Amino acid sequence: MTASSIPVAFTAPALACDSHFHVFGAAGRYPYEADNLRYTPPVAELDDYLALAATLGIQRMVFVQPSAYGQDNTCMLDAMRALDPRTRRGIVDLDENADDSIFARLDEQGVCGVRINVNPIKPTTPDFSDKIVRRIALLDARCHELGWSLDFLLPGWLTAEILPLLRGLRSQFSIAHLGMQKASDGVNAPGFKGLVDLLKFGEGRCWVKLTGIYRISQQAGFDDVTPLVQALAQAAPNRLIWGSDYPHLSFAQNDSVMLFNLLARWMPDAALRQKVLVDNPAVLYGF
Repeated sequence: MTASSIPVAFTAPALACDSHFHVFGAAGRYPYEADNLRYTPPVAELDDYLALAATLGIQRMVFVQPSAYGQDNTCMLDAMRALDPRTRRGIVDLDENADDSIFARLDEQGVCGVRINVNPIKPTTPDFSDKIVRRIALLDARCHELGWSLDFLLPGWLTAEILPLLRGLRSQFSIAHLGMQKASDGVNAPGFKGLVDLLKFGEGRCWVKLTGIYRISQQAGFDDVTPLVQALAQAAPNRLIWGSDYPHLSFAQNDSVMLFNLLARWMPDAALRQKVLVDNPAVLYGF
């Protein structure tokens, strides 16, 4: 990790959690799923991330399986084993038909959820949602039984399309990158309004990750994202969590400290930052 020259804008509360980041090991030890690579995997080992976490004041962390490894979670699980189990959790990518013993073994290792990951820049595709309904339903049943959550990364159009399905899930579930709703469309866009309604009027099982804002913003300084975050915070402050999305993959030019500092702009109230960084992830991930 290249050290940031930007000072941290505020002191993170004790037990602050990064709810979304990735690690990558040496390619010779942890081979990539070459047929489905969306980006050139970086060198981003655990020590690099821990240096960033120390700078930001992060004491709890949730590893998220990156798409480059497909359903081989070895790199992430190895990194998790190096840390105090009280401080880390993991979100894996896993076949919905995996044997119960695999789920049980992962549970013992601190895994608490499964990722449903669709390329976030996938163009609108008619009937595509029908292809993932069965996977979602099977994983929902298994996660509900274990007390795990589902973690969705979907293109914005697909998030909006499956909102009715999400309302019916039995498991807790999180939606990454503000549902990939374009900031330029504003807070009154149908997809974003549907996301707000899901948080505000749903069954209390939906969480939104304040992550990956560079994927939805078109303005310098990400000013166009501020109204979206503030609308979500007004609607459901107890359902928001924050993640660095480190190492930012196709957006590695972004400074991790600068991105963290945006929380001070979005949420001047320290009590709200306490919810987003500490209280909310503690509930969702069982810290």
